[in-house]
Amino acid sequence: MNKFLPYSHQNIDEDDVKAVIEVLKSDFITQGPKIKEFEAALSNYCGAKHAVVFSSGTAALHGAYFAAGIRKGHRIITSPITFLSTANAALFLGAYPEFVDIESETGNLNPGLVEEIITKETKAIVPVHYGGHPVELE
Repeated sequence: MNKFLPYSHQNIDEDDVKAVIEVLKSDFITQGPKIKEFEAALSNYCGAKHAVVFSSGTAALHGAYFAAGIRKGHRIITSPITFLSTANAALFLGAYPEFVDIESETGNLNPGLVEEIITKETKAIVPVHYGGHPVELE
């Protein structure tokens, strides 16, 4: 009997397995034509001019914070209920994560408490839509 609760259930079919094997047998494991193909398909699907894919959510947050201009001495505001990369990606850049208390009903950061901790060093508010509950962004 499995003693662990699954985080999620994947839907991986034979076409997915074949595509991975094709890449593993190619000369390109981390970069190459499949990355460009995926980025083009993703930008087209989203209607965006460009798309850049990353190896992990942590790397994506680090890249997004860097692209947003977050640097040493800056602050981001986020939820304490999130994966540690939300805060760590700011720390990688010398910025400081500041946590806002949550709403008991949703587990999301409490938007009513954000404004009171904004300072001139605050460069981003990073909401986390927790457990399928979207943060009230207005």
